[in-house]
Parts: sequence; C-alpha cells; structure tokens
Amino acid sequence: MNDELNKLGRMTAPPPSPQARAKALSAAMAAFDEAEDNSRRTQGTAADRRRSSILNRLWSAVMNRKFLAGSALATLIVVPAAGFLTLELTRGGLPVEIAAKDPSVEKQVAKAEPAKPKNDTVADSIAGDKQTPALAKERAADSEQAAEVNAAASSTRRTQFRAPSPSAVTTEAFGGAVGQIMPPPGPDSDLSYQAENRGRFAQVETNPVRSVATDPVSTFSADVDTASYSFVRKSLLAGRMPDRDSVRVEEMINYFPYDWPGPDSEAEPFKASVTVLPTPWNPDTRLMHVGIRSYDLTPAQAPHANLVFLIDVSGSMDEPDKLPLLKSAFRLLVEKLQPEDTVSIVTYAGNAGTVLEPTAIRDKAKILSAIDTLQPGGSTAGAQGLEAAYQLAERAFVKGGVNRVMLATDGDFNIGPSSDEDLKADIEARRKSGIFLSVLGFGRGNYNDALMQTLAQNGNGTAAYIDTLSEARKVLVEEAGSSLFPIASDVKFQVEFNPGEIAEYRLIGYETRALKREDFNNDRVDAGDIGSGHRVTAIYEITPTGSPATLNDDLRYGTKPAGQADPQASSGELAFLKIRYKRPDGDASTLITTPVTQANLVPSVEKAGEDVRFSVAVAAFGQKLRGTDAVSAYPYGSIIDLASGARGTDIYGYRAEFLNLVRLAKSLSGE
Repeated sequence: MNDELNKLGRMTAPPPSPQARAKALSAAMAAFDEAEDNSRRTQGTAADRRRSSILNRLWSAVMNRKFLAGSALATLIVVPAAGFLTLELTRGGLPVEIAAKDPSVEKQVAKAEPAKPKNDTVADSIAGDKQTPALAKERAADSEQAAEVNAAASSTRRTQFRAPSPSAVTTEAFGGAVGQIMPPPGPDSDLSYQAENRGRFAQVETNPVRSVATDPVSTFSADVDTASYSFVRKSLLAGRMPDRDSVRVEEMINYFPYDWPGPDSEAEPFKASVTVLPTPWNPDTRLMHVGIRSYDLTPAQAPHANLVFLIDVSGSMDEPDKLPLLKSAFRLLVEKLQPEDTVSIVTYAGNAGTVLEPTAIRDKAKILSAIDTLQPGGSTAGAQGLEAAYQLAERAFVKGGVNRVMLATDGDFNIGPSSDEDLKADIEARRKSGIFLSVLGFGRGNYNDALMQTLAQNGNGTAAYIDTLSEARKVLVEEAGSSLFPIASDVKFQVEFNPGEIAEYRLIGYETRALKREDFNNDRVDAGDIGSGHRVTAIYEITPTGSPATLNDDLRYGTKPAGQADPQASSGELAFLKIRYKRPDGDASTLITTPVTQANLVPSVEKAGEDVRFSVAVAAFGQKLRGTDAVSAYPYGSIIDLASGARGTDIYGYRAEFLNLVRLAKSLSGE
C-alpha cells in the first residue's frame, strides 16, 4: 500500500482535460451520495467506530507524508477527491477494502516515473531510498493499520463501496496521471440505478380480481394521458427495466392511435365498440375490450385558443433533454396554431416573470424570438409561476374558446407553497373559471410524476412526458386537437357484469382513476376530460361462470343461485356499459349506454381486429413490466408474436418501436 502511494506521489503528467476533470467530479459526487446513504445505515456500532478511527489515522499518514512531493495534478485533483470520499467514509465508519498489489500495475507505474532528483530529500524519503528509523517505524504502523482495515472489510462482507485497488491505476485516467478515485457508475451499478430512479411516482396496487356476486359494478374515470409509455421507453433504451410504479398500463395502451369507429355527429360525442375475445395468456378467461372514440372537430369547428406557456427555466433545466428540447417542442406547437390564437409566456426560476404578453399567432416571429431568449438559471418558484400564468390567461380569456395554461417542467416545485394538496386545491379552484391546465414533462432524475399527475387531473388537462423531438411532434402536432380542444369533461365509465354469465372480472390498469360506485351519478365528482378525436381503450379480463379459472368460492348464503337473480341474468347479456359526460361548458351530465351481448364475441384471438390485438399485446407488456401475476407465465416472445401479427400499416412507426422495446425488455429480463 505504502509503495503504491509512494509511486503515485512522484508521478508527473500533463494537465487533465476538461472531460477527465468532469469525469472525476462526477465519480466523486456519485460516491459521496452512496457513502451518505451507507453511513446512515452503519453508524453507531463499536466496530464501526473502530474502523473509523483506523481510517482516520491511515488517511492522516497519507496526507502528512505521501503527497507532499506529488505533482500539481495529484494535489489539485486526487487529494481533494480522495479526501472528500475518505472523510465521508470515516464519518459513518464504513469499511474500505484495500486490494493486494498488482505487479503488472507496479511495472506500468514505474515506467512513468521521472528521474529521481539527486538532492530532494523529501522525495527520497517518500521513495524509501533514505528511510530514517522513525519513518520506517511509521510505515510499519501504516501497514499494520491497512491490514486491520482489510480484515474489518472482509469480516463484514460489505461490498457496496470499495476503495480502488492498485489495478485501477492507469495512465489514461485524469489525463494520464493517476488512477480513478472511484470508477464511474456502469449501467448495472447501484449508483446508476439510484440516479435513474429519483423520480417520484405514486405507489398503487394492481387491480385485484373481483367477484361479480359481491361486487358486480366497476367505475372509473377516463384517462387519456400517455406519460407512462415515454417513461418506459426512456428506461428501456437506457438499458434498464422501468420502475414498476412508473408503468400505468392504461397510459401505455392509450399511447397508440387506433381506428375505432367514431360518432357521426357532434350531437353524441362518443361511440363505443366492444369486442369479447379469448385471453391470450389464459385459456379459461376472456377479455372484454372497449374502444371509445370521440367526435373529431374539423379545423373550421375548432374554437379559438388562448394559451399560456408556463416554462420552468430553473438551473436543473440546463440539460439537452430539458430546456433545449422544450423550446423546440413549443416552436412546433406555434406552427400548428391558427392566426387568431394567442400565446403568452411566463417563466419561473427563483421568481416568476412574464416574457411575452398575450400575442396573436399572426405575429409568429415575435413569439418564436421570445422562446429563443429563454435561458436556464435559478431555483424553482413553481407556485409563483402558476399564479402569474393564470393572471395572463384571465386577461386574454376567450369566451367559448380554449383557455389553457401549459406547464412545461422537469417536475419539481421546491419554493413556495408547494405541497401537493395546496397546489391541488388551487388548481381545482382555477378550473371553475374555465381555465384548464396541461402538463408537459421533460428530463429525468428528479421528475415528480405524482405531482404532475395531480396537477393535470385536477386542472382538466392531460399529462405527457416528452423525451425526444419525435415525441414532441406526436403530442403537440399530430395530437394537438385532442390535447387542446375538449369535447367533453368529467367523463366516467361504469360497467355492470351479469352474474348469470360472468363470475369474476379484473380491470386492467386505471388504478389511479378508480371511482366509487356512487360517484358515477354525482355530477360534483371530477373526472377526466376527452378532447377532439381522442381514443380511449379499456380492457377487462373476465371469467365466465363455471370456468376453472374462478378464484372465489360460491357464497353459502347467497340470495339466489347464479343465473336466477333477475330476468336480465339469463338474457344473454354479459355486461352493461354506461358512459357519463358533461359538455365542456355544462354542469349537468348526459348518459350513454351500451349492452354487451353474445354478438360481441369472437371465437379466437386471430378473429379480432388488428387494433384490438395490438392493444391487447400492449396490455400484456404493461402488466408484465408491473409484475402482474396473471401474465407471469406469458413470455415476452408471445407478446412479440401477437404484436407483430397486428402491426398493420404503422404510418408513424410507433408499433415498430413498441416491438423493439419488448425485445429490449426480453433481453434485459434474461428470459
């Protein structure tokens, strides 16, 4: 150990490149984060305090004598970085494993050693050429301390954090001078995993199987958000399986455009198409597939829009996939709007400011110039930004038009009244004035998805996550009508299953959109909005009566045997679908009903339409990523086969991309 430190102290090398310095700093900070976590778990025991004392003495010896004659590079980079890490380690008493010497590295380092100065007694002492008895005694003590540290590390078997062994010393790291203080995190390391999973997602349990005999009615709110699919894609493309809580199956299904039949006129804004087919992953159950499509407004029918871009320009947005991508995304949206529409821009970072007063799209150059001037810096005063944005929206309010704040952020509000409940209450109050809120998420690492979902759901808006320019085009150009122009608000679904035909059911997804049975007819209960041309898909896995897949026993004291509950129980109806909605400017809801009968059955999966089959493949994939038991035995290869057979024309390549993501997940899972 001492010999290696001696050699490192005498090495000289050219100044490090900026890339090497950045790499060193990144590695040091990553190690600090892990040391912080480990220290909390390990501090307090006698053994820990002993290891801490040993490391303190060892480091003191190194600092006092080993690097005094080192190069300027070793002093400016190696000492601060190593000292920072060792200080953090010793504070929590963490073990550091000192690896054995590597002869091959000793030779490599020796080749880089400069000629020894003839009259440099300090360098001679460090090299060991002119050892005094006192120095020899101290070196022996150092070796003894190092041995104790090794023994402590071996006994505890802690491998979360290890000091670099001499074999890590290379002439490439730090501009060719010194070995890495801490290796940079690899794709599978704990450090990189933690960095990728600092986003905050709401933790929800997967919907359970319910018995029709005791719980025949399922009620939930419409959901047209698509953010989850983008989260999943970003994780898989980075070589990681996604956080299960980031996987919302309904958002993955609804990410894709499907050609469900739409209504003939605006008088009835929705049309439902129901298909009942065998379940690909369970031969003893069926899937009840419900596809909803809203009326698609023509450009001439679209109302005027008053949009306020509320843009996060805090320091955390200074990354390529954040503010630069955001600016490009809004340029695309501006190109899509009509000349009479207006745009305002509010930014927030430390405090809120108005960058652009309400400006008509006909003055496009002024709007684009304002977008170009945006620069990152400061902290995140999100609450102040919302207040300023709503004030601008009120000033330019369009009666009978679309009045919407579009929040674009990397997802964290850290200054001001920023509790989720406070912001939720504020957004709920604002929407009553006719000003809605949509959320566009950017970046990764600290994205507060739970808060963004809360804001969008309570602001009568949508939540999307934009990770590429292609995704920006999809959300803000190809789907601009459905994102900006609502056809109906407070859209709720309720399905009643016939106990004479269906024994059990399970709603796939929509866990965060569940409603109570009595909420369906309560017009005061908020629900999701659906825009022009939106497609909404819901899938139930249902178990026919008498199927061996039934999980619940019959009730001993049931009122009547299955099939004799009432005349409708033996009518051949499987279920009854109800949709309740309000007009965007209305207060009273309207009801649409659709019976599900034997006529909706198809005999095999292959007989179902392409869009039905593809959406079922997406549902299987989402469930598998969430670890749902129902699909645990259904392999990724079968999902690929099902989706490949239903790929269709795939104009925009979304389905081809999906197939590649399933292949990536298959490889990462080791299946």
